[in-house]
Amino acid sequence: MSLKDTIEGYGIVSRVIHWTMAVGIVATFALGYWMVGLDYYSSYYTSAPDFHRSIGIVLFFVLGMRLVWRVVSVRPSDQELTSFERKAARLVHASFYPLIIAVTVSGYLISTLDGRSIDVFGLISIPSIIEAKGYEDSAGLIHEYLSYATLALASVHALAALKHHMLDQHNTLTRMWSGPTKNR
Repeated sequence: MSLKDTIEGYGIVSRVIHWTMAVGIVATFALGYWMVGLDYYSSYYTSAPDFHRSIGIVLFFVLGMRLVWRVVSVRPSDQELTSFERKAARLVHASFYPLIIAVTVSGYLISTLDGRSIDVFGLISIPSIIEAKGYEDSAGLIHEYLSYATLALASVHALAALKHHMLDQHNTLTRMWSGPTKNR
């Protein structure tokens, strides 16, 4: 089991970061979608947003780790893809980073524009750096639209991976799940 990426596939670090981000993005979206329908008397009215914010902050830091890891790692080969597919894959991956950053920043602003900090799982507190009361709703609308765009992009990414795996018989998904293929 390789820690590092190789030309043949993804090491454990890339795979853990990838799947952590994938599960975290879907779970945070689902939690956010569910929690906006909660009423004031729900027992989850305060705990669901606290959990949502905590996961979002963790995902932001995992994304930072992913960006650093991507710079210092070898890029696995994508030669089994067509030229168009390679360009599309690079565009999708390049779009994920600013989109996730923007979703996280807008979520941060929803919670901190009134001067309050964000408590992350009771372990650390992320302070408010901008106080601008009255803009929380605007940040919330931006956060909502960006969240839908992120989920749409993730869906395209997942569908493309399944297409390559099932129809094209490529091993890209296998390499992201179980690492580099074994040389025989």
